[in-house]
Amino acid sequence: MHQIPLPVQLRPEADFAAFVAGPNAEAVAAVTAWAARSGDNFLYLFGTAGSGKTHLLQAACRQVAQGDRSAIYVPLEHGELAPSVLDNLELWDLVALDDIQAIAGDATWEQGLFDLYNRLRESGRCLLVSAYTPVSELPLTLPDLRSRLGWGPGYRLLPLPEDDCEHLLKESAKRRGLELGPDAVAYIMRRCPREPSYLMGLLEEIDRESLRRKCRPTRWLIRQIIGARKS
Repeated sequence: MHQIPLPVQLRPEADFAAFVAGPNAEAVAAVTAWAARSGDNFLYLFGTAGSGKTHLLQAACRQVAQGDRSAIYVPLEHGELAPSVLDNLELWDLVALDDIQAIAGDATWEQGLFDLYNRLRESGRCLLVSAYTPVSELPLTLPDLRSRLGWGPGYRLLPLPEDDCEHLLKESAKRRGLELGPDAVAYIMRRCPREPSYLMGLLEEIDRESLRRKCRPTRWLIRQIIGARKS
């Protein structure tokens, strides 16, 4: 799997099959087409934290890497990155830049991203970008970069309804081989935020604690974990 030489790994669960689209079917279809090189070369995703942007970017890179093309995922919020990480990214077939709001307002980063965009376009490569806000609301200081980012289609990722969050919880537990009974699922949905990122983090903790204690994820255990998260 092609990745940057940093302590950043693609999440094991980050694939298209594990993503519950809900009201975001159009955005998921666009990213899937991007990964298959059958859609637009340049895409822009935006949405609040936990809306699924990182999952989709990593899923796209994972799908590309399973074929004969190259893809690279770059998390711009990563504290160890410098603008030089953008150098030569046009050598990759597909580039996914996550959380570009992290570099907005930094002249060196913005110029580097602008130059990369132009190099990718000239070489016929593909770029997928994510941020918290639409392009028009990014605090960019380079007008030409804002213009470039607005050239491709932009998709807002909407929050999942409660039913879709519950479906995500059940399917993710099943993928992990974790036995979550109806009572446990109902308890989680009553007590926890209906947010995919929270639910997936909670599920990871439940899985880890179940393995450590060598027991099924009982309602008592789940209550203990949720209580520790709130304290």
